[in-house]
Amino acid sequence: MNAPTPLLELKDLRKHFEVRKGIVFESTIGAVKAVDGVSLSVARGETVGLVGESGCGKSTIGRCILKLEEPTSGSILFDGQDVSDFDRRQTAAFRRKTQVVFQDPFSSLNPRMAVQEIIGEPLIVHGITRDRREISRRVAEMLDTCGLPARLAERYPHEMSGGQRQRVGIARALILRPEFIICDEAVSALDVSIQAQIIRLLEDLREEFALTYLFISHDLSVVRHICHRVAVMYLGKLVEIGDCETLFENPQHPYTRALLSAVPIPDPDFEAHRRHEIIEGEIPSPMNPPAGCVFHPRCPLAEDACRAGIPEMRNLGEEHYAACIKAGERALEPA
Repeated sequence: MNAPTPLLELKDLRKHFEVRKGIVFESTIGAVKAVDGVSLSVARGETVGLVGESGCGKSTIGRCILKLEEPTSGSILFDGQDVSDFDRRQTAAFRRKTQVVFQDPFSSLNPRMAVQEIIGEPLIVHGITRDRREISRRVAEMLDTCGLPARLAERYPHEMSGGQRQRVGIARALILRPEFIICDEAVSALDVSIQAQIIRLLEDLREEFALTYLFISHDLSVVRHICHRVAVMYLGKLVEIGDCETLFENPQHPYTRALLSAVPIPDPDFEAHRRHEIIEGEIPSPMNPPAGCVFHPRCPLAEDACRAGIPEMRNLGEEHYAACIKAGERALEPA
């Protein structure tokens, strides 16, 4: 039997932003390669984590999926259909199925609108209903689903805590009953205790509504808790993809190992004797990325072959892939 079609599939996705100089006679002097040849699939009901340091292209991928940015090249398939071929009606239907939870729960909510209006607005925008009673009923139902009391419907964003505001953002995303939600650093602006509550909520909602998540984050401990698979990005490229436990227990790319070694462990004795892998040097400019493997200027294992050509994703078994010529060798096994 053929494997089921992924709900979301990225094929050699690229997004380059032109850099211009001058005011009257503008000229293009280069391009920022924010996303440079990314291929990734997300199965229905799966949560895939997209991790990497700031500026590596994570959020740009999310914006391209949502059609907030037009890809330079490559394709984005949703349920087997290329979103770039959608007409206006198909795009509207796609946006009902695909929602986003933003990083900052305050700036992503309109301060001049009450919670009732914020959550209910998508129902009006997408032509589902304009009946006030029906909107109020659905909003109350969604508030309850997201663990908020009905009385908050009349409040404004500044009258709520950060955790409550993020729950309102989640409720707004869910009101249309989407299939796919992009969580773009959805818990990074919250206190640790509130992060745990929001993560549990997202997990419960995934089971209740059969949701699929793309979870963009730089917090690896959060990613390990909620995600099924993890994709690691560096300078616009994917460097490693794998099952969550496999990747955390046996990372095969030097960059992934360095990221994991920076995650603090709440055990003073273990932490005192733990070996940390420090990445030396500065991240190169995305306007002028290095030839060959983009990580080679900072990699402790780099050799001439790393500078000569871009390494392909090597299949290491069990759906574990790494873009490193040394992947799978004993030298990369965890300490």
